[in-house]
Amino acid sequence: MSGSHLHQHDAHARDKGGHDHDHSGHRHGEHAHRHAADAGPRLLWALLLTLGFAGVEAAAGFWSGSLALLGDAGHMVTDSASLALAAFAAWLAQRPPTQRHTYGYGRVETLAALLNVLFMVLVVVGISVAAVERILTPVAVNGETVTLVAALGLLLNIAVAWLLMHGEQTMNTRGALLHVLGDLLGSVAALVSGAVVMWTGWTAADPLLSLLICALMLASSLRLLREVLQALMEGVPASLSTEEVAHVLAAIPGVASVHDLHIWTLSSSRVALSAHLVVDSLEQWPTVLAASREALAASGITHVTLQPEPLAAPVRWLPRAAGWQPGAARPS
Repeated sequence: MSGSHLHQHDAHARDKGGHDHDHSGHRHGEHAHRHAADAGPRLLWALLLTLGFAGVEAAAGFWSGSLALLGDAGHMVTDSASLALAAFAAWLAQRPPTQRHTYGYGRVETLAALLNVLFMVLVVVGISVAAVERILTPVAVNGETVTLVAALGLLLNIAVAWLLMHGEQTMNTRGALLHVLGDLLGSVAALVSGAVVMWTGWTAADPLLSLLICALMLASSLRLLREVLQALMEGVPASLSTEEVAHVLAAIPGVASVHDLHIWTLSSSRVALSAHLVVDSLEQWPTVLAASREALAASGITHVTLQPEPLAAPVRWLPRAAGWQPGAARPS
C-alpha cells in the first residue's frame, strides 16, 4: 500500500478466518429463482391477453371511427411490448451465476423495470398531448361502441392485473403491472366517457378524463422510478436503515463496534450486506457470526459477508523500508 505505513491485519486474525460469507444466501437465491419461474408464465399470459385484445380494440375503432379506441389499442400494443420485456427479464433472471456474473442475472429485472417506467412516461406524454388536441378540436365518437368495448377491456385488464398481483412482486412485475393498471384506468375513463357521450353528447369528457388518468399514472411511475434508481445506485433499500442495522449488529454479545457497513440491493428479492465487526475475542467469532446471521435474516438480509477484527491490537503498523516505493517489492 502507498503511504508512510503499511497496514497489515494481525496474523492471528488471518488464521482465525478473515472474511466469513453467509452461504444461506444461496438457499435464498434458490427461493428467488422459484418465484422468478412463477413470474415468467404470468407475464406471458398477460402479454397474450393484452396483445389479443389490442387487435379487438383496433378493429372496433376502425369500424366505429373512434380515435379513442384506436389510441387505446395503440396504448395496449406498447404495453404488450413492455410485458414482453418483463417476461424476457424474468426468464433471464433464472439463469445461474457465472464466472463473469457471480451474482447471477437478477439485476436485469431492475433494468427492465427502468425501461418500463421510462416507456410509461413517454406514453403519458403522448396521451396528454392527444387529449389537449381533442379538447381544442372535438371529434365525433360513437358512444355505444366505445362503451361496449371499454367494458370488455375493463374486465380483461382486471383479470390481467389480478394475475400479476398474485405473483412475486419484483420491480420487474411491478413495472409491468404499472402498465396494466394504466390500461385498466384507461378502460374506466373510456367507459365513463362513452356513457357521457352516449347520454349527453359532450365529447370533451373523454380527453378530460384521460388527463386525470395520466396524472395518476405519472405519480405511480415516478414512485417506481425512484426505487429503481436507488437499486441501480446500490443505495440502501427504502425498507432498511443503515443506522438501525448497525445498532442491531453492535448489540450482539461479543461485538465491540461496527464499521465499513454497506447494504445494497442485488435484485428485488435479494439484499446484500458487508461489514467489519470488531469483536472482544476472536475465540467468540463462531458464536458472533451465527448470531449476526440470525439477526440480519430477521431483517430480510441473507447475502452477508462479515469480517472479524480483534479488539486488542487489531493491526500492526510497520515502518516503510528505506528507499521503498509504492508498487515495488519489499526487501526481505
